[in-house]
Amino acid sequence: MSEPVAVTGLGLLTPAGTGIEATWTCLCQGRSTAAADPALTDMPVDFSCRVPGFDTAGVKKIAWRTNRFIQMALVAARMAVADSGLPSGRRDHRRIGVVMGVGAASMEHWPGETEKLLQGRLRAVSPLPLPRSIPNMAAGEIALDLGVTGPNLVVSTACASGATALGVAKDLLAADRCDVVLAGGVESPRASQMVSLCFSRMSVLSRRRQGPERASRPFDADRDGFVLGEGAAVLVLEKAAYARSRRADVRAWLSGYGASADAHHPTTPDPEGKGATAAIEAALAEAGLRTGDISHINAHGSSTDFNDLFEARTLSRIFDRCPPVTANKGSLGHGIGAAGAIEAACSVLTLQHQLIPPVANFTRPDPRIDLDIVAGTPRRHAVQAVLSNSFGFGGQNAALVFTRA
Repeated sequence: MSEPVAVTGLGLLTPAGTGIEATWTCLCQGRSTAAADPALTDMPVDFSCRVPGFDTAGVKKIAWRTNRFIQMALVAARMAVADSGLPSGRRDHRRIGVVMGVGAASMEHWPGETEKLLQGRLRAVSPLPLPRSIPNMAAGEIALDLGVTGPNLVVSTACASGATALGVAKDLLAADRCDVVLAGGVESPRASQMVSLCFSRMSVLSRRRQGPERASRPFDADRDGFVLGEGAAVLVLEKAAYARSRRADVRAWLSGYGASADAHHPTTPDPEGKGATAAIEAALAEAGLRTGDISHINAHGSSTDFNDLFEARTLSRIFDRCPPVTANKGSLGHGIGAAGAIEAACSVLTLQHQLIPPVANFTRPDPRIDLDIVAGTPRRHAVQAVLSNSFGFGGQNAALVFTRA
């Protein structure tokens, strides 16, 4: 068991909109944000969940040299810092770190540059595609913008990246390397046709082109794959003593983190759920909690047939009586590296509001899945502790436990 860390600020940029309220309202309405995506015209799957009306005016100084995922990370970080009330004049910038999760590199500008290479126009190739697309720049640009000089890194565990980043940040605070860490995840996979095409070729995307708003349906019997999303979430994490010293408002506590590897298959989870179980049990142990102490589960819930079944069976084995379950991807799609952080932020909001949002598009229970899925309308519930799961390609698992402040 280790000391929990305070969550004092949230910054959210999701397909539901900019800011906490937009995302929370969408989730509670059980509304899907999936729609036709002009950036994916002529692709086998031409729809996604994208951040609406994202305005680069606020990041105009770097927009010319950065890709969309970096711009979204910066906006979310600024929102989180403002929400936390961190005093700008009295920060020891050497004690403030940044850890971001990014599942892949953004490739939105590579096709044009690759065409120049193939045409032999070497001197026409821009020097910008590399620094604007490599994952570490999400954290690097946040540090440049805010002037924070503590540990600065990006972690990449595929679809678990955002959750892993929060766990690594917790470890940095426990090791006394920082007083504050801005941690979260960001990704814009739908900005690249190649990324969309590759996921499509893997047969993991839903193909409901005639009704994209019904495509992402975690745990539903008629699920047929996930919908690409995008977004960013940044949480301000602080050592408990530091948060108390500045009388910060604590939204929730990050009390436990667990990580593991399946060592089973490059893309398919271990069907027995051994790795996922190990991560969940480690998170519970660090939080000093038992399974009966968990009031709610924010599931990975990717909306693919096998993964949802694997997660459901894993949870049924771990919990004697599984608490109410939601899955935010039904509304927001799959943000890959951003997903775990967005879901962590939503877990914090559930603790604050004592309200569990429903799973969008859950209309027909899968007889193979024995979970208490929250569906239709939000459920008022006494929530003291939330388990948030994230599982990625490579068999990389991350589990987080948040407790009520």
